[in-house]
Amino acid sequence: MKQQFQIYINQICPIRNEALEELLRCFKPIELKKHDFFVREGEFAQSVGYLEEGIIRAFFLNKEAKEYNKQFFVGPSIIGAYSSLLTKQPNRIAQQALTDCRIMSADFRKVEALYNQFHELERLGRKIAEHYFLEKEQKELEMALLDADKRYLILRDKFPQLEAIIPQYHIASYLGISPTQLSRIRKKMSII
Repeated sequence: MKQQFQIYINQICPIRNEALEELLRCFKPIELKKHDFFVREGEFAQSVGYLEEGIIRAFFLNKEAKEYNKQFFVGPSIIGAYSSLLTKQPNRIAQQALTDCRIMSADFRKVEALYNQFHELERLGRKIAEHYFLEKEQKELEMALLDADKRYLILRDKFPQLEAIIPQYHIASYLGISPTQLSRIRKKMSII
């Protein structure tokens, strides 16, 4: 697991071995079973994780307790309730395993403490934040500017294995449509 983590991190931002070794000391392997939470709504987030294998959804509930899937994380990926970690406020977006997951988890404060000692780790943190900012902006543009058919095609390109693994209502929620609408879109796409 550590070797895959090193490869993943170095693809984002090359890190000297000394800094990487210190970073690795912060992480411990954990497993989440399907439906387990990495972080719940209302909790004060403390951990950041490297999702080696599995699928996690980030979601929130509206006032009527309807779920909205905001993001899917498919390993390898970085996970964590970033807003809660930075603001030290209760988390508003839960992260739940949709499959069994293998994760390396670290106390965010320990990782952050390494920033002063190893500036490339601070750069790594910035690059990860930039990546998720750009991803969030892209999803917002897609939701505002594209019809459901186009959003579905983008999802299939981005996460080709997702439909075969997770329930369709999660995909519909992510796309901002009903499961019935998703079924119609999938039927129409299979004819084309």
